[in-house]
Amino acid sequence: MQRVTISLDDALLAVIDERVTTHGYQGRSEAIRDLLRAGLLEPEAANPDDTCVATLSYVYDHGTRELSKRLNSAFHEHHDLTLSTLHVHLDQGKCMEVSVLKGSIKHVTALTRQVMAERGVRHGAAQIIPLPSDEGGHSH
Repeated sequence: MQRVTISLDDALLAVIDERVTTHGYQGRSEAIRDLLRAGLLEPEAANPDDTCVATLSYVYDHGTRELSKRLNSAFHEHHDLTLSTLHVHLDQGKCMEVSVLKGSIKHVTALTRQVMAERGVRHGAAQIIPLPSDEGGHSH
C-alpha cells in the first residue's frame, strides 16, 4: 500500500469527516479509498464492452396508458440481461420494480436509460458495477 498526501479545503474535509461518522468508517483513509473506488469504477470510465452487474430500481404509475406493456416489451427485448426482478405494489396507483441485470456495460446502460425515460416512470436509479475480467470467473 502506498501513502499519498493531498490537500483539501475545510468544507470538503468536513463532508469526508461526516461520511466517516455516518457510514462507520474507522478513519478518513478508508472513506476516501471507498469514494475513489466508486468514482474510478464508474461505467463511464470503463470499457463499454466489459461485463457488469447492476440493479435498476424505479417507481412507476401503473395507470399510465400502456406503460406496463412498454416496460414488459423492453425487458423481453433484453431478456438476456435480466437475472431477476422484484415487483412491489406500493399503493393503489404506484408500483416499484427492482431488476438485477448482468451483461455488457453498454447494453445494461441502454436498457436502464430506456426504462427510466418511459412516460409514467416517476423515480429511477441504476447502480452499475463493472466486473473486471479477473472477477468474472466464479460460477455458482
